[in-house]
Amino acid sequence: MKSHHKELWMEVPTRMDFVNITPQVEEAVRESGVQNGFCLVNAMHITASVFINDDEPGLHRDYKRWLEELAPHEPLTGYDHNRTGEDNGDAHHKRQVMGREVVIAVTDGQLHFGTWERIFYGEFDGRRRKRVLIKIIGE
Repeated sequence: MKSHHKELWMEVPTRMDFVNITPQVEEAVRESGVQNGFCLVNAMHITASVFINDDEPGLHRDYKRWLEELAPHEPLTGYDHNRTGEDNGDAHHKRQVMGREVVIAVTDGQLHFGTWERIFYGEFDGRRRKRVLIKIIGE
């Protein structure tokens, strides 16, 4: 069995945004040489997410609005976590909703997606470097 890993470094200039990382994950699968197996992609920071959905701008705007309604950034006093000197209590909640990781099957050397599926990095407390782990195992 083969194993391959790669790290992506992200620095999103805004507090919240979504980045399509599908091309970078596809490249990692090619580099791995794995023809059949699994690809794990996970955010390595507790205020960021990795998820799969459609790459449609209206959907992304809907997500941002919905997440801000669920866990608004302000007032900062709305989160006990912010009493530690942080201002990202909302970002932890947004990450919890959107998830930490995804696992995608690799079939014949390619990510085995459903129609319109793409992989996204979700940032909820941006403006600093964070990383995403890609781990591929198989034969």
